[in-house]
Amino acid sequence: MDRNVIFISKATPEDDEFVLWLAPRLEAAGYKVFADILALQPGDRWRKEITHVLQNLAIKMLLCCNDTTLEKNGVQEEIGIATDLSKELDDDRFIIPLRTKKYKKLFGIGELQYINFEASWAHGLSELLDALSNQNVPRNLNGVYINPEWENYRTRLAIEVNQTPEILISNWLRVINLPEKIIYYQPDGALDHNALENACKSFEFPAEIKRRGFFSFATSKDIDSHFESAGKFSQKATYSLEDFLDNGCDVTKLKGYDAKNMFSSMMQQAWGRYCQNSGLIEYDFSGRMAFIAGENHVDIGKKITWKEPPSRRSAMLRNLLKTRNKVWNYGVMAIPAFWPYPHFKLKAGVVFGEKSDSNTGLIIGDVMKQHKLRRSVCSGWRNKQGHSRLMAFLTLLRDDSDIIKLNLSSIDYIEIDANPVCFESPVSTLLVDDMNDDEENDYSTLGLMSMEDVNE
Repeated sequence: MDRNVIFISKATPEDDEFVLWLAPRLEAAGYKVFADILALQPGDRWRKEITHVLQNLAIKMLLCCNDTTLEKNGVQEEIGIATDLSKELDDDRFIIPLRTKKYKKLFGIGELQYINFEASWAHGLSELLDALSNQNVPRNLNGVYINPEWENYRTRLAIEVNQTPEILISNWLRVINLPEKIIYYQPDGALDHNALENACKSFEFPAEIKRRGFFSFATSKDIDSHFESAGKFSQKATYSLEDFLDNGCDVTKLKGYDAKNMFSSMMQQAWGRYCQNSGLIEYDFSGRMAFIAGENHVDIGKKITWKEPPSRRSAMLRNLLKTRNKVWNYGVMAIPAFWPYPHFKLKAGVVFGEKSDSNTGLIIGDVMKQHKLRRSVCSGWRNKQGHSRLMAFLTLLRDDSDIIKLNLSSIDYIEIDANPVCFESPVSTLLVDDMNDDEENDYSTLGLMSMEDVNE
């Protein structure tokens, strides 16, 4: 395994600004750099990964030196490993101290000559590059690559945090009412299982097959009139829904975890039937069903107002890409969840169609074309515009009510608060938070290439 990595030992967050300045300049000089700011991915066992790189890949360790950094347990651990490597590799200069502030001498590195960055980072860099060159540290001048994430991370750090609380609007719709009971139906005699499957699929209310029967919230009258082709069914057991979700049921040996999954499927069925009954168009996003606004709901280019004056906002849910003769259609997937309380998570999706003579864009069947169009068109939709489209979609869906009712039977339903859940953040950022009353004035959200396209 080749040693070609310059390992930067640092404190977090004290040395972040310095390392984010230094690392890309070393990469520009052809060196390969490791710093824990960027190199660790979610799920990594960070101490194990850092130790692996230092022990097996590092050709030099740059040690940020100031009293705060040198007091860190992690940094002292890295110094210990590097000291052993210095002997193993027979390199007395394996550790190169970078003085960012005056510091007290530390055992193991006290006699090492440092490079002074305290007075001038630029002067220190020049001296460091000379030292790396003189010590023949390998670099690649033919394939110089500067990771853009150094700058992206530095920019994020530059965002000032204000200690003022901020209200954040989520993509959660809270379930505010559930039925009290769930019923397990079993056949009284012979059962046609294929007919049962077809009956459950075509039933106007959610039903989930388990063994020779099925779970439902429907009444016996609802069941008798629809399931007669599969057999004669009667109520085998009735469970408290709360107990069912926690513990499952004894009749079918269903565990609590599986019971939650089953009810989640029933919630999704109820959502789907509500959207279908509302005239929305169903579309499969990689196995998850989304519903998009079609021409029966809203014309191409029409704006949906989702707040009353004076704080009016509006957004389009369908529009034409003039430069490409395509139609984009905004839609939403709803994903049931139970923690920390029952709710639906809404996830946006955009579907593209070919413009036809009618008001309907014929949906493009090629998955890769859909993906490329989403990346090129929707990448300009900022958070506020995404939020505005979601609120416009909910306005269309809830039909002037603050409650959405998903039918589970002729008498039972799920009640959902049609207003997204709000959370309070203890801090806020001093980012610009302005947007015109009509967010569609930002033509980049429509995927147009230039102002000339707008004026066509």
